[in-house]
Amino acid sequence: MASAASPVRDPVVAVRGVSKTYDGGIQALQSVHIAMPHGRMTTLLGPSGCGKTTLLKIIAGLLPADEGEVLVRGTPIKGPGPERALVFQDFALLPWANVLRNVAFGLELRKVPRREREQSARIYIERVGLGGFEQRFPHELSGGMKQRVGLARALAVDADVLLMDEPFSAVDEQTRRQFQEDLLALLQQERKTVVFVTHSIEEAVYLSDQIVILSPRPGRVSRVVTMEMERNGTPEEIRRDPRYLDTVEDIWQGLKRYLV
Repeated sequence: MASAASPVRDPVVAVRGVSKTYDGGIQALQSVHIAMPHGRMTTLLGPSGCGKTTLLKIIAGLLPADEGEVLVRGTPIKGPGPERALVFQDFALLPWANVLRNVAFGLELRKVPRREREQSARIYIERVGLGGFEQRFPHELSGGMKQRVGLARALAVDADVLLMDEPFSAVDEQTRRQFQEDLLALLQQERKTVVFVTHSIEEAVYLSDQIVILSPRPGRVSRVVTMEMERNGTPEEIRRDPRYLDTVEDIWQGLKRYLV
């Protein structure tokens, strides 16, 4: 089942009073406060246009906030940083580079020696299930395989915080479910702090430790749901668990009022 959130001590990521208005006067976010604990997945969920991706880009340092601040381990961010890695919705792979170089690219930008960065890249290529595809190019890969390359690249730089913007939205439902299971298994090994954006209530409930529900524009924190459901069973057992089903329905009933 789920419960209201309790205060988070020493959050890895703290969003404090963040507001953002775009040119033309469109206010995307208004006074957003969120605390994201170490080694946990926080999912941003809400209706289209509520500012989920805007908030993720502010946390990534790709957009400035008009008001408020984002702190990572207590330090205000001033832009992108090595402690954060972003997994894009559209893969963002280098079309002229093979899988090995794409995965190693973040380390290449950090001037890591070639042997060291390729050794690290090969480890994460294996972990995401692409062993044997190191020399393939993006045009030779399926959409699901491209997304695995993007995930491996983000993991390879060993950032504390993994930012994921609807990473599974471009793949079919079967691949999406497999990705969800693979991601949970990877995070058990990596223990990353993850900020995840999705439109799917079911995906949020299946994956998350806490779910931050944003209101329609301007996005504000409407509710924070802390997941208390154990994930010891098979994926099928979890998705049939009454606690999972009840939480999905509870969140849906809360969001449905924004659609009227």
